[in-house]
Amino acid sequence: MERMIFVNLPVADVAASTRFYEALGFKRNPDFSNEQASGMVWSDSIWVMLLGHDFYRTFTPKTIADTRSTSAALLCLSCASRDEVDQLGAAALAAGGRELHGADDKGFMYGRAFDDLDGHGWEVMHMDANAKPAEQHDAAVPA
Repeated sequence: MERMIFVNLPVADVAASTRFYEALGFKRNPDFSNEQASGMVWSDSIWVMLLGHDFYRTFTPKTIADTRSTSAALLCLSCASRDEVDQLGAAALAAGGRELHGADDKGFMYGRAFDDLDGHGWEVMHMDANAKPAEQHDAAVPA
């Protein structure tokens, strides 16, 4: 079986969050969705599971972070082009997300960042490894 990642996010309103992620291009898988959760597919190997707070609590005894005021994680999705980065950023804002920062152009990497409806931080980026200067590549490699 191919390795996959399932990002599980607690959400206040499963239906509203489902609409938000659909606006970004995620596809809802009905086999993994109900009133308590939505299985949102980004690719064959990347899923975001939107879990209502009560259902999320069945997986952990920890308090659910208020991600509107506390950063718990910053998740990043790669895009095929700079245009796709801009399209996803615009779609997130149009669907009710909050922009964390506008376009960030580092030459070899281009991205934007936003919060979803519950304050979960997302980045979308396009990286052209061929355009990345060698000295920047060396600096990014841990010693």
